[in-house]
Amino acid sequence: MTATVELCGQKLEGPVLNGSGTFDAIAALRTFGDALLDEFPFHAYVSKTITMAPRAGNPPPRLWETPAGLINSIGLPNKGLEGFLDEDLPRLGRLPVPLIVSVMGFSVDELGALAAAAGHRDEVAMVELNVSCPNVETGLVIGADAAETARAVERCRGLTPKPLVVKLTPTAADPAAIAAAAEGAGADAVSLVNTLRGMALHPRTGEPWLGGGSGGQSGPAIRAIALEQVHSVAAALSIPVIGMGGVQTGPHAADLIRAGAACVAVGTESFRDPAAGRRVATELTALQPLSGPVPAASGA
Repeated sequence: MTATVELCGQKLEGPVLNGSGTFDAIAALRTFGDALLDEFPFHAYVSKTITMAPRAGNPPPRLWETPAGLINSIGLPNKGLEGFLDEDLPRLGRLPVPLIVSVMGFSVDELGALAAAAGHRDEVAMVELNVSCPNVETGLVIGADAAETARAVERCRGLTPKPLVVKLTPTAADPAAIAAAAEGAGADAVSLVNTLRGMALHPRTGEPWLGGGSGGQSGPAIRAIALEQVHSVAAALSIPVIGMGGVQTGPHAADLIRAGAACVAVGTESFRDPAAGRRVATELTALQPLSGPVPAASGA
């Protein structure tokens, strides 16, 4: 199941990607050097989400481990567009796999400017539009409204020739309708699911534990939700779907592929096992031949 796949015109050596912000390739390069390039754990790499201005992120604590995953309140810390293009992109351009740059804007115009700037760099194979942010002009979460999503994708489509991957929010009332709006506006693929809102309380004070108050729940707790949404979205679209949410093993990834995903992303599991992407890909290969039934994923 890890044979070469095509995603938005790019040939990948397999279907396993990382979730944005869950594997720091630049830090890994500093630690492991060129050895990382020889055994990179993913078949395409998605950058941390980039915003127009630099962001420090949320105050600590930023992570809370749950019995079935993780709540993160990191707050998208990044160097901003200029810092990313000048400092990080040349380093990420060394990776041996296609690079997908994730961007998020606080308005349609800002999102378009980010997509244009990233998309015109030769190192960038695709641009991921993170539409989980409120539009400051309308107050609506872009990815929760079909018209807002279409407007954002249309703006970006006219500003870059690179393939656009729209990262959907799982809290939309009808994710398939949002995905269809994205496709109609020119998206080349969609990815889902993003994290779900969660909270942890301090055991003594009862106050929110995380510095940002609440955060995004990821990991095994959202696997069944991801599977259902990938299934419904894939059935509504003709463009590729990148599925993610609680993938820990090859059978978990296989379930998403059988539900309609063209590729899968490993996120929270990489915090526990930085080589999880390679392991998941190896386990997918072991599930061949495809002519027979693929063992169902059970448990963690």
